[in-house]
Amino acid sequence: MPLWVFGYGSLLWNPGFDVAEGVHAILPDYHRSFCMRSIHHRGSIAAPGLVLALDESPGALCKGLALRAAPGTEEATLAYLRERELVSSAYLEMRLRVDLRDGRRIEAVTYVIDPDHVQYCGGLPLEEQAEIIARASGGMGPNRQYLENTSAHLDQIGIPDAELHWLRDRVRDLTDNRLA
Repeated sequence: MPLWVFGYGSLLWNPGFDVAEGVHAILPDYHRSFCMRSIHHRGSIAAPGLVLALDESPGALCKGLALRAAPGTEEATLAYLRERELVSSAYLEMRLRVDLRDGRRIEAVTYVIDPDHVQYCGGLPLEEQAEIIARASGGMGPNRQYLENTSAHLDQIGIPDAELHWLRDRVRDLTDNRLA
């Protein structure tokens, strides 16, 4: 049975597994949001950063990519994703219905934020998000690099995100001013 994974953030530009097919997809009732404090990859316990997560919101739609793991790699892909995405238990692994642009409807492994987890921070004002992203850095590098990569890749695949554009531009302003 094929293994599909819904990508909306870093999985778009760094899936980390062999992708046999990538198709534009829509996940209903969730939106992409910087609502998870990052204490490992893009921040630290002392100075958390922010990473994207899928935050449940009835009526919302999140555009992303459905990524089908190469045949024969399903078990290894799932093990890899669990090690990567469930490092702090802030994400919940779910199998959710995803609508593909070509008309297919599939079930995809999807990592959504646990709103009861201590790392959840939904509803932060955009300015506060920008300030956190501008200064944070973790084991995978600066938080602003994560924002830049995700925003650029969404643009490249034809899924521009106005909120991420605003954050990207504001973070650039903040970091340019700190360097001046």
